[in-house]
Amino acid sequence: MSHPQRIIVAGASGRMGRMLVRAVSEHRHTTLVAATERPGSEMLGRDAGEVAQIETLGIPLISTLSQAPEADILIDFTAPVATLEHAAYVAEQGMRIVIGTTGFTPEQMQQLQQTLAQSAVVMAANYSVGVNLALNLIEQAAAVLDHDYDAEIFEAHHRHKVDAPSGTALAMGEALARGRQVNLSDVAVRARDGITGARKPGSIGFSVVRGGNIVGEHKAMFIADEERIEINHLAADRMVFARGAVRAAHWLSTQPRGWYNMQDVLNLNR
Repeated sequence: MSHPQRIIVAGASGRMGRMLVRAVSEHRHTTLVAATERPGSEMLGRDAGEVAQIETLGIPLISTLSQAPEADILIDFTAPVATLEHAAYVAEQGMRIVIGTTGFTPEQMQQLQQTLAQSAVVMAANYSVGVNLALNLIEQAAAVLDHDYDAEIFEAHHRHKVDAPSGTALAMGEALARGRQVNLSDVAVRARDGITGARKPGSIGFSVVRGGNIVGEHKAMFIADEERIEINHLAADRMVFARGAVRAAHWLSTQPRGWYNMQDVLNLNR
């Protein structure tokens, strides 16, 4: 594209939204043209740059995408219901979309895919470059470390996160299952309580912590009697996710319609 990609950030006054506004503004190939917030929010009308604690951008927060000027890409880290509404607008306008929203039900996911069937989409559970490298390593490790190694996924997030396990933890589980050539739904253990009995060979366990302001911690463990292998990722600042999402938006601007993930952006799907 000859001009910088014109970006709209959805949910721009939220924790991730503010980071996305900053990341779009600092990237040399992108420019922010609009920023939205939910209807009724006290933030509506405020300048997106001031809300993000950067310079004034002259872009007031608006309540609907229909109020936005023409744009190339929407970056959406909101909530499933909102993302579904935004996807309909993206499809209608012929835009591209980068989705970081998690917590979709299977029915919502099916609706999202149908709505965006003719669009160019990047959707990932986590936009950190480090996390996506970790996913690649987990799949490789799982292909080598067979069922003699018990597999566990651990994750921790801030008290405000509404879905569990996190999308990243589930992505780690999917990578592990692919490496072992099994379906995650057949082997996942997402809750333990009471007399559970001995661990079933080949199962993939999940454990979750919610508290404080933890940005994100994830760990895949392969545990044998003689050794334990861990693949860890610790996020110290949400900007790592925002910068990854903007990197994905820049990459998506030259791609044909299709459904991509961060592994495609980083050329790890080889």
